Amino acid sequence: MGAGQVRERALTRADAEAAAGTVTDPEMPMLTLLDLGVLREVTVRGAADGSEGAAVTVALTPTYSGCPAMATMRDDLVRALTGAGFDEVRVQVRLSPPWTSDWITERGRAALREHRISPPGTAGPRPSGPVPLRLTATRRLLACPRCGAEDTELTSEYGPTACTAIYRCTVCREPFEHVKEI
Repeated sequence: MGAGQVRERALTRADAEAAAGTVTDPEMPMLTLLDLGVLREVTVRGAADGSEGAAVTVALTPTYSGCPAMATMRDDLVRALTGAGFDEVRVQVRLSPPWTSDWITERGRAALREHRISPPGTAGPRPSGPVPLRLTATRRLLACPRCGAEDTELTSEYGPTACTAIYRCTVCREPFEHVKEI
């Protein structure tokens, strides 16, 4: 907004959440950041009378600490929130608690299935002490997202993103991605 202009109404947290909720993951664009579970918190501050100065802070938790998509997520959030009328946008990276695939929403899991990507199962509780080192591939019992058969085999522990693995259905013979349980 320009100097001397007044908003028709004050921007709210709901406005910020609605704008931030449209931003998609650059690596899995069928998922919003909200559905992926990386959008952790949205706070709004500014003049209650709707005058210039509405600011928003968004907290993101990356799927893993070296996630290369974080810069794009940040830029896309800034663009969406600025476009919604916020004068100042801050994006914070929050590493604690660490992201878990359990945070993917049911809507997100459905979107993965619609795009023939196998959603993760339950990651389960996190250990409170030392974490055991596993040097072999994790054996997962998965249903093929194309034909539903449960006869699948791992072809690569690493897919196009670090949080996916590549499987092949031995019934329909089609490969598919699986989002790992983290």
